[in-house]
Amino acid sequence: MRLYLASTSPARLATLRAAGIEPVAISPGVDEEAAVAAVETERGRPLDAHELVQLLAQAKAEAVVGADVDGEPIDGLILGGDSAFLVDGRIHGKPHLPEVAKARWLEQNGSHGDLWSGHWLIDHRGGRVRGAVGRADVATVRFATLDEAEIDAYVASGEPLLVAGAFTVDSLGGPFIRRVEGDPSTVVGLSLSTLRDLVRELGVAWTSLWNRV
Repeated sequence: MRLYLASTSPARLATLRAAGIEPVAISPGVDEEAAVAAVETERGRPLDAHELVQLLAQAKAEAVVGADVDGEPIDGLILGGDSAFLVDGRIHGKPHLPEVAKARWLEQNGSHGDLWSGHWLIDHRGGRVRGAVGRADVATVRFATLDEAEIDAYVASGEPLLVAGAFTVDSLGGPFIRRVEGDPSTVVGLSLSTLRDLVRELGVAWTSLWNRV
């Protein structure tokens, strides 16, 4: 059974590989800002973190339906994922700019926040959509207290600029995290326990996805 990952996230790819799965990674090419803006305009209100990550996870998975990989149609399961960090009721996505990343670290330094990860799994066996399931999960992240020199050095590394919440748990940012409450892989952007539940909901054995020696 093949798993197609509708994401360009190195962290999600590494998480799946560590769990014995070598997915086929496909860039979904979703304009995230436009997708969120359209739904918020329709609903007349901002999306909360749970709604945001589920919307984008679904949009990414659906964006690759019908795609060909090396001339062959997709035959397996398609996974879309998205993450957002919630601090004091405010959603923090990817900061992109160093000054934004530093401001966020000054805000969350020695404190905590909730990392939401959305999952959308499409059953695309036989080259057609047979069903879909999804769920968002949350993990609470508690940070160590950094001095400003550490924050500046971390921001200068470039790592926090392209990740939700301006931190990682599995790389340079790992030592700055005191504790994670919830599935640790949720913080990486993909809850493995949730993915297993969704795979089984579609009637597929989790172990059938193992394809790495």
